Amino acid sequence: MLSNLISPLIDNCSIFNQSCVLCGASDARGGLCRGCRGMLPALPAEHCPRCAEPTLGGVCCGHCQRRAPAFDALHVPYLFGYPLNGLIYAFKYGRRLQLAGVLAGLLSDFARCQAPSYDLVIPVPLANERLAERGFNQSSELARAFAVTINSRFSERMCWRKCNTSPQASLGRDERLRNVRHAFGVKRRCDGLSIAIIDDVATSGATLSSLALELKKQGAKRVDGWVLARAFSPKT
Repeated sequence: MLSNLISPLIDNCSIFNQSCVLCGASDARGGLCRGCRGMLPALPAEHCPRCAEPTLGGVCCGHCQRRAPAFDALHVPYLFGYPLNGLIYAFKYGRRLQLAGVLAGLLSDFARCQAPSYDLVIPVPLANERLAERGFNQSSELARAFAVTINSRFSERMCWRKCNTSPQASLGRDERLRNVRHAFGVKRRCDGLSIAIIDDVATSGATLSSLALELKKQGAKRVDGWVLARAFSPKT
């Protein structure tokens, strides 16, 4: 939290020469120079208002028309493509923890433009086995900065993952839905609350939808997903 609060000061202070994490150029605000920041694949303006899948004219996509997710909306600044996908992989699997501030800054910048308001911000929880293996929860790193940016409460312990489910990346859409159907639990009532769930990448939205469903069962009024990048499964 402290690093998130002082980052604007560092970005604008000449004695801190930040280098771009992609090309090494100096004077890179938030760890990315202007050129590399401009290369990040932005989500098209026309996309499904529910799951953020690009659609012609910004209409609701076929998936959401057939089976709407439990979350109310998914907010995403980027597509999961070059060079952002490399940064996320390096952070998540390569243990380059120094990239946490860069990626959290990208999502926080997007949040500032949208100016959302939530009662509570929570990360998608990891199973204990996965957390022990990885050593950190990448979603928590993004969620903490997001909560500070919008001046909201952050809770890492309100929800938990009941079991270590199979990795979603290798599964098709229907398999993803089944894989996380009963994966999450919520520890207390959240009657009337507006909640933001934070994750790094969304593909089918199954994980976010499963967690959103459990939060709504506990009385949440609105649940939105916020992720850094939108990916697409090769299977349907």
